[in-house]
Amino acid sequence: MLKIGNLKSGDIITVNDEGIMREGTVVRTSQEENQALVNNGVQEFWYSPEQMHIVPLDESQLQRLGFTSEETDGLVKYKKDSFRLVTPKRGDFSQVEMWWREDRRHFNVPLGVHELQNLYLDMTKVHLDMP
Repeated sequence: MLKIGNLKSGDIITVNDEGIMREGTVVRTSQEENQALVNNGVQEFWYSPEQMHIVPLDESQLQRLGFTSEETDGLVKYKKDSFRLVTPKRGDFSQVEMWWREDRRHFNVPLGVHELQNLYLDMTKVHLDMP
């Protein structure tokens, strides 16, 4: 379940569309109705928080977002332009350190794709979309 206040237009999430889990993109949110309009690949539809779930951040999602990776000193560094994200080992996203210019952040919990998108936007002022 996701909180409506944590979602922004363009965020990638998973929705439960009548029992079928579909990846979708948030079009807009309504705080008043406590729902998000999501393009689920078939149609745009309004979903409530209990119908929306995170897409876990992993290497394949980073590749879809245009990141490249390299291993150095036992760590895995993912790069997109001047933005960097480091994990302790390939496939382990339980600890993530990210930085852009002088802004460094560290997380000891797995992140969702929409959370990375929002952090990227906060740090770079550019929305992180699929290329």
